[in-house]
Amino acid sequence: MEKIITVKNLVKKFGSFTANDNLTFDVFKGEIFGFLGANGAGKTTTIRILCGLSSPTSGELKVAGFDIYKETEKIKQNIGYMSQKFSLYEDLTVSENIQLYAGIYGISVKKRKEKEAELLKKLDLENAKNKLIGGLPLGWKQKLAFSIAIFHEPKIVFLDEPTGGVDPVTRRKFWDLIYEAANNGITVFVTTHYMDEAEYCDRVSIMDAGKIEALDTPAKLKEIYNAKNIDEVFLKIAR
Repeated sequence: MEKIITVKNLVKKFGSFTANDNLTFDVFKGEIFGFLGANGAGKTTTIRILCGLSSPTSGELKVAGFDIYKETEKIKQNIGYMSQKFSLYEDLTVSENIQLYAGIYGISVKKRKEKEAELLKKLDLENAKNKLIGGLPLGWKQKLAFSIAIFHEPKIVFLDEPTGGVDPVTRRKFWDLIYEAANNGITVFVTTHYMDEAEYCDRVSIMDAGKIEALDTPAKLKEIYNAKNIDEVFLKIAR
């Protein structure tokens, strides 16, 4: 399998505090990779480094084939990002948000309009394209935010707790979009506090106190830790 993210001996320190303690892992093309851990475990720090927004203290890292130290701008061009806290401008319309991000991604005006029409039809938002984002239901916002994050067809999309506060039915529909993206060859790197969502991932990494304590398929982790579900695995590691 083709490696799309390679991390060897990643260390990130803030003064005397070690946020990432010698992390080593690979992520493969088209994989849905779950990155779990309690608050303060070091997840967000790792994602910021992988997105080229922060520099590691030491270690070897490649994202989408590019070196984290020398080619951060190329990395940014080949990834998408969505967070729970901020992804869309609520005082802009659906269409304006799409046009804004398409411009940031460098998509031509002609292609932008074609892709916008396709996206609105796919999400059944054609009649809502001139509505302000702030007035849309949360589930619609999340699906639109994810679709915009992969609008430029990146090699990798980072999802930082994307379904926080969304009801279970909407969360499951959101994961249908994730599966579709992965089937189209986009690697999905996702953090979540919902352990049932971890079961949807191809592989799961569980961090604790800056270290990766477990990394395998959900089925294998449940077998190793003699657990009924990933929630039990997580609790055994976190404790």
